[in-house]
Amino acid sequence: MHLYKTPEGALLVAGTNSYLLNQDWDQLINQSDLHQHLKSQAAPSSAVSETRKQELIKKATAPIGSQEVWASGVTYLKSRDARMEESKESGAADVYQKVYDAERPELFFKSLPARVVGSGDQVFIRNDSTWNVPEPELTLFINSAGAIQAYTAGNDMSSRSIEGENPLYLPQAKMYERSCALGPCLYVPAKPISPETTISIKITRAKKEMFSNSVQLNRMKRNLPELAVWLYKALTFPTGSFLMTGTGIVPPNDFTLQEGDEIRIEIEGIGVLTNSVGVI
Repeated sequence: MHLYKTPEGALLVAGTNSYLLNQDWDQLINQSDLHQHLKSQAAPSSAVSETRKQELIKKATAPIGSQEVWASGVTYLKSRDARMEESKESGAADVYQKVYDAERPELFFKSLPARVVGSGDQVFIRNDSTWNVPEPELTLFINSAGAIQAYTAGNDMSSRSIEGENPLYLPQAKMYERSCALGPCLYVPAKPISPETTISIKITRAKKEMFSNSVQLNRMKRNLPELAVWLYKALTFPTGSFLMTGTGIVPPNDFTLQEGDEIRIEIEGIGVLTNSVGVI
């Protein structure tokens, strides 16, 4: 099942059928068994045509209500190596090796919902950063009880020059206007997402491909329930939360995003998250 958030209501796409659910988004998604709950809401009276479905999908916004977005760091070996490389001159490279090996994961606050953008919207790079990259990440929707209920694609924009200067600058490198994109929908499967799932990214500039790569979830060192448990150890989320799970794809060191670039992130089974790049 795929659940889109639209101005007209929540669009549920289940197989070949589609339904428009006029319900409060936070209440709709914060269920103990979201998949089963959505099945129960798919009534004939809420069915929509294929044409109407496509119209609604074009209007879809980021699939978030009042939830906070958090993020996990250094969950892939590739990410560990990249962070160590960017932090060599600051003398902080060992920090990333230690957190990669530690029992406790790196978790950090990423965004309030008002700063999150959806597919088709513009993400920002900072004008005081010289090295900026997107980070394609599987993102979990976790309900208020701490159970993973759905998945979406995430873009965790990162100012590598700022974080590399000093790891204490992480909030400035990660948390700013339009530094977080989610979409295009919530993927609500009957069982947990497969570790064989592929995440892909392609960055184009003036229609020319500048970078592309892919990775499977099974390259992640930590498992998804483990990350959810750590997030909820000392925090409560009345309407649930979103948790970005880290990136296993890092562009080469000589690449940085520019204004006007297009970022296309695709996660198998979920869909495509597309954003253009602006500057703040």
